[in-house]
Amino acid sequence: VQLQASGGGLVQAGGSLRLSCAASGRTFSTYNMGWFRQAPGKEREFVAAISRNSGQRHAESVKGRFAISRDNAKNTVYLQMNRLKPEDTAVYYCAADRTGWPPGPFDYWGQGTLVTVSS
Repeated sequence: VQLQASGGGLVQAGGSLRLSCAASGRTFSTYNMGWFRQAPGKEREFVAAISRNSGQRHAESVKGRFAISRDNAKNTVYLQMNRLKPEDTAVYYCAADRTGWPPGPFDYWGQGTLVTVSS
C-alpha cells in the first residue's frame, strides 16, 4: 500500500487542522492505520491508531484534542486536531499495518506533512 499524507500547515495555538492520508489499492479496509509525529530533535512518537473495525487509540498527550477516523469508501484516514499547542509542532506521518490489534510495528509509511503551531 502507498500512503499520501496532506493537510499540514501553519496554525495559531488554539486552532484546528485536519490531516488526511490517502491510500492506494483495494485492500485499505484490511489495514490498521496510524498517525505518528516527529518534532525537531526528537524521536518519532505515536499519536493515534484506528483498527479495521474502527477501534481507536490515542496518545495521552492528544486525548480529548485529536480524533482519528477513517472512510474506507475513500481509502482515507483522517486526524482531526483541535486546540493545537506549540508542542504539537512536528512532521506527521501516516502508517499502515496488517497485523493484529493493538497493532505492532507499522509496515508502510507515508511521506509526512508538516504541522507548525505558533504561539
